[in-house]
Amino acid sequence: MIRHELVARQLEERIAAHFEVGRRLRVLDAGLGDGAQALRLARAGHAVTGLEADPSRLAEVEAALADEPEGIRARFRTMAGSGQDTGAHFLPGTFDVVLCHDVLDRTRDPDSTLAGLARVLDTGGLLSIVLPNVTARAMRPGLAGDWDGAHAALVADPPESDRFLRLEALTSFLARIGVPMERWYGVGVFAADDTATGAAALDVEERACRMDPYRGVARSLHLFGVRG
Repeated sequence: MIRHELVARQLEERIAAHFEVGRRLRVLDAGLGDGAQALRLARAGHAVTGLEADPSRLAEVEAALADEPEGIRARFRTMAGSGQDTGAHFLPGTFDVVLCHDVLDRTRDPDSTLAGLARVLDTGGLLSIVLPNVTARAMRPGLAGDWDGAHAALVADPPESDRFLRLEALTSFLARIGVPMERWYGVGVFAADDTATGAAALDVEERACRMDPYRGVARSLHLFGVRG
């Protein structure tokens, strides 16, 4: 899936920019989902802790992990919980990299969740956030010719949660909690859905997700903050 590959490449690029080659990093994935990104990092040699509140998803990740070689299983531990539980489980500065992918738009308190994740980052640590691009919600229905859907998205009064998830608001908040934003990308600029495949599509998407104005109308945004 192109979306997974884009997020992974962007993450690997920022890790390479911030940490010396070959360093074994301590990674927290706060919201495992299908576990694809966490498994990729464990396969690369990093020590990964995965938090997941959904028991069925946690079971799926653990089943996938059981098929991995012993060395990878030893580097990967799973825990029941969410990004809001980090203070109960981990001391400040426990991790070098924290992933918060497709979590903020589903949590009741995105600000406290982000603050908790920032707290467990070590100095110089990398915070990776993937979230819907709430300012471009009319793009997909508009491109599909769904004019009623596009109109509804354009005229809707955004809820308070959407206001917090806007790029400008998140940039300001990350600075306030000591993890100022260092770089951001788009994810899914042209692909009509998340099932697009092929080298040509991946090449176009990877180029567009780095460029203005294209990244600003992507389906999702990928933000990186660095712990000061």
